[in-house]
Amino acid sequence: MTENRQHLPLTHARAFPAWSLLAAGIVAGGLLGGGYGVLKPPTYTATSYVVAVPTDKADPSSALGFAQAYGRVATQLAVLGDAQVWAGVPVRTLQSSVQTATSPDAPMVAVTATSSRADLAADMANAVSRSLTVHANDTKSSTHVELQQFARAVRPTAPTSASPRVTTLVGASAGGLLGGLALLVRPRRVVVEEPGRPASVPSPATAADVL
Repeated sequence: MTENRQHLPLTHARAFPAWSLLAAGIVAGGLLGGGYGVLKPPTYTATSYVVAVPTDKADPSSALGFAQAYGRVATQLAVLGDAQVWAGVPVRTLQSSVQTATSPDAPMVAVTATSSRADLAADMANAVSRSLTVHANDTKSSTHVELQQFARAVRPTAPTSASPRVTTLVGASAGGLLGGLALLVRPRRVVVEEPGRPASVPSPATAADVL
């Protein structure tokens, strides 16, 4: 007995080969990533360093603790209020563009600034470091710790943001991943089996046929 199978009609989206979803995701992701890299302005980063130095009346180990404290107050309004004058930008720009970092092993504070302009990034980092040094040294008679400039921020020569080539590769990878996931969750092709036609059975013979 022969089985008849009927395939349900395919939608337009499923009429394409399965790998087309993966290819479309890679192409779309690459275009979006490349466009983002081209349109987004480059970002420059500059870092300055200040170091806490104990005076003759202080324990050398106390400088490490004060460096940690200075790193936390460097982005406070009291310090940024003076830094905005030297950097030539509003306080809100310094708050969003300047970060600090300290080391558990060395009494040093790193002040890092980011901007779409290389010269402004260096100016903001140096301005915050200068303001922090002034505020810290105003209380050195009681803290017995002096803050000194260790290294000025220099104008960066290359952006730290990702290049269009990198964003294109990242976008293509993300698009390929989404395309692969779409292949996994796409509806499967359903096959409906028709029941076979029943075999015909001869009707019983009548009395007239027997005679």
